Amino acid sequence: RTPVAASRMKGLLLFALNPSSPTTPILRSSAVHSLVNRKIASSCASAAIIMSATTKSLVVDPFCFRQFSEHEEASKSYKGTVFSLSVADFEDIVNARYDEANLKDGYAPFCKHIFIENDIAPEAKVNVLPITTDNEHNLRTKYEARNDKELPVLTRWFPAELVGADLPSAKYLDLILYSREQINKENASMGKAGREGETAPWGIVSIKAQDVDHELPMTPITAMRNALGKEHGGSGIAIDRDAYMEAYNYW
Repeated sequence: RTPVAASRMKGLLLFALNPSSPTTPILRSSAVHSLVNRKIASSCASAAIIMSATTKSLVVDPFCFRQFSEHEEASKSYKGTVFSLSVADFEDIVNARYDEANLKDGYAPFCKHIFIENDIAPEAKVNVLPITTDNEHNLRTKYEARNDKELPVLTRWFPAELVGADLPSAKYLDLILYSREQINKENASMGKAGREGETAPWGIVSIKAQDVDHELPMTPITAMRNALGKEHGGSGIAIDRDAYMEAYNYW
């Protein structure tokens, strides 16, 4: 099987007025109360903004911005699913559906999956095809790094313009999540800035469009990259031979 490249997818200060000061106006009690009330209202509004910015469980990590067309520079060369939804709209939808009980274990303790029905992005097509004698001539290969901090590795794919015209919309979206701690570790190792001040416990690092509500094996080259270590763009998790061979047999 080989991936199909998508065509295009945050105190109220009370002060006393000095009536003896010639430069300080004297405010009537009602005016002071009005001023205080406005400050209270303003403070409450600010608190609401701060709360709304920190109550998300899931946020799209900058690494995953390449899967959203609003990030034109990053998405135009991405070969997987690219969403026309904005990052903000996508986050609103997935957080509304988030239930911690639905977290599924990933390949490491810091990695989890959430599977949601794909009724939000018809452009998210099934993007894995079996390799056959009829289509193998359409395969393309390239040494590629996903960002300027990674080592390039060999990848292969089917160009969507050659095989993807009749691909159906995927039934599910697999949201691959990394813990905030792991994301911070990897960013520090590569000298990257994440989303400033972000504290959401889970970052969405990849989104896979597929027809099953369970994890598909990661590609063998992804396991290889992870084993290279954080400084080279991986997670630092050693290769599990059984999982690697399962991936080999699938891909």
